[in-house]
Amino acid sequence: MAFKITNQNGTSLIEGTINASTALYFQDHLESILNLQKALTIDIENVTEIDASGMQALRTLYNNALSNNKPFHILGTGCKEVYDDLISFLH
Repeated sequence: MAFKITNQNGTSLIEGTINASTALYFQDHLESILNLQKALTIDIENVTEIDASGMQALRTLYNNALSNNKPFHILGTGCKEVYDDLISFLH
């Protein structure tokens, strides 16, 4: 299954998989949202898979948010593992 992004009150709700075949589109779409808004909040509650390409897309989004001094938040089940990966990436 691919993924679907919907917006709910400024939060991008992600459903499906973020993997090698979807990561670039996922990253491009969310970067355009980041460029238009003051912050980026992603809810991954309904994400069924994030592979290495998906994690790289999240790292890139995180770095772009930091570079532009914009808040970046990830919500939902699995966000602790994503957070741990992002923290280890920074060190």
